[in-house]
Amino acid sequence: MTYTAAVSGATGYAGGEVLRLLCGHPEIEITTVTAHSSAGRRLGELQPHLHELADREVLETTAENLAGHDVVFLALPHGQSAAVAAQLPPETVVVDAGADHRLASAEAWQTFYGTEHAGTWPYGLPELIVDPSGRTQRDRLRGTARIAVPGCYPTGSLLALAPALAAGVVAPEDLVVVAASGTSGAGKSAKPHLLGAETMGSMSPYGVGGGHRHTPEIEQGLGWAGGTEVSLSFTPTLAPMPRGILTTATAVLRPGVDEARVREVYRAAYAHEPFVHLLPEGQWPATQSVLGSNHAALQLAVDPHAGRLVVTSVIDNLTKGTAGGAVQSVNLALGLPETTGLNAQGVAP
Repeated sequence: MTYTAAVSGATGYAGGEVLRLLCGHPEIEITTVTAHSSAGRRLGELQPHLHELADREVLETTAENLAGHDVVFLALPHGQSAAVAAQLPPETVVVDAGADHRLASAEAWQTFYGTEHAGTWPYGLPELIVDPSGRTQRDRLRGTARIAVPGCYPTGSLLALAPALAAGVVAPEDLVVVAASGTSGAGKSAKPHLLGAETMGSMSPYGVGGGHRHTPEIEQGLGWAGGTEVSLSFTPTLAPMPRGILTTATAVLRPGVDEARVREVYRAAYAHEPFVHLLPEGQWPATQSVLGSNHAALQLAVDPHAGRLVVTSVIDNLTKGTAGGAVQSVNLALGLPETTGLNAQGVAP
């Protein structure tokens, strides 16, 4: 069976990445692409790398244009997906790549986003451990018709720390995450601080002091994993590269826990995951190794002087961090093999 799909926000980075992956998906056919300000133009003008779709006309994003599809991907700015999704039939698989349906706490949403909470959908990170028993989020995604795609920073952060919290080898307090992202994470709209002259050869922090909108999302997922509330210090930084996120996460070790124990926890957690890889000891991950793929690579160490676990993870923020996670979750929702259409490896050099 072939499923039909519409992609809204098709001219942005996230929408373009969804389209790139769907072009290689044997069970999903792209039938409609929509946007707002670029409606009426050829997609090839705006996404010139998508040769197969170059002559498609970009339609206006309306419920009427999105209706009648098996799957609808909403790659829209935060705060815009909920109104569109509410007009789509309940049997349509709707995938929100924005933040509108990620948070369970209406209070956290209002604090960080400042608008009315739209509700909570199943969280689109299949590998996420959601309770201390080791159960993963994929059980909540099978057969669902609504999917909230995680933020890119949360994807890297949750994969890095969830196994340790679920196994109880680290404390839930004093978690620290520092992550460096490529500039595509800020979207495609022109912004002076993202000009090449501003970013080339330079790194800069932002959202410092707990102000980044992904903070409550990371805390939410880590709380699920450990079965208790967590406290987190999260600092994002902007790196002079188009794609990729390198996350360094640390946590206080429980008394008596050594590196061998922690390494066994991570081996067990990710041994059968097709897209998450704990590297051999001594090999540290680099963003280049996962470029353009739905894969994540991790490495860990124990700092005995500080009594902390250190985990480094790498993902492509547009693939595993957005579009790849969306397609992977859709596969589960439709009852397809989870890896369908996601076999691309990293690109090197």
